[in-house]
Parts: sequence; structure tokens; C-alpha cells
Amino acid sequence: MASITLLVGYMTKKGPVFIGQSLDGRFHPMWKNESLGSYHSVIAAIDDVAGGHTFSPSDGTDMDSLEISGDPGDWVPAKELL
Repeated sequence: MASITLLVGYMTKKGPVFIGQSLDGRFHPMWKNESLGSYHSVIAAIDDVAGGHTFSPSDGTDMDSLEISGDPGDWVPAKELL
């Protein structure tokens, strides 16, 4: 996969989930360095990861159980969580 720049993140009880942007301009929900999908906007990526509607991570984490906020205002710059 092309390089992804992390933009925003949300801290869950099991660690941070991020939204990153790839060189092609697409946005990716990221869990433990794994892209869980490709979206046209940050909001669409946040909506799907918060709703548990992304690809399942290879580590078996149930993303729906992490109580990820769908409110973009609850997300912080990714650098604050690194």
C-alpha cells in the first residue's frame, strides 16, 4: 500500500484509531498500522469506523466494541496520540 499520512485520531480503551490520507487523496481508518478501508472524505471514514462498518482488522479486534465516537469534534490531531 502507498504511504499514508495520519491526520486525526481517537483514543479507545485498546489504543488509538486513526484516519490517514494516502497519496491518491483517499482517507483510511487505520488500526495498528492496517488500513480498514478507503473513503472519499474524513467524515465518511469516521462514520464507518465509528459504526463498525469497516473491514475487520487482521488481529481480530471487534471495532464496534471500542466505542469510537462518530463526532469529528471528538477526534484530535494524530500527533497527539503518537
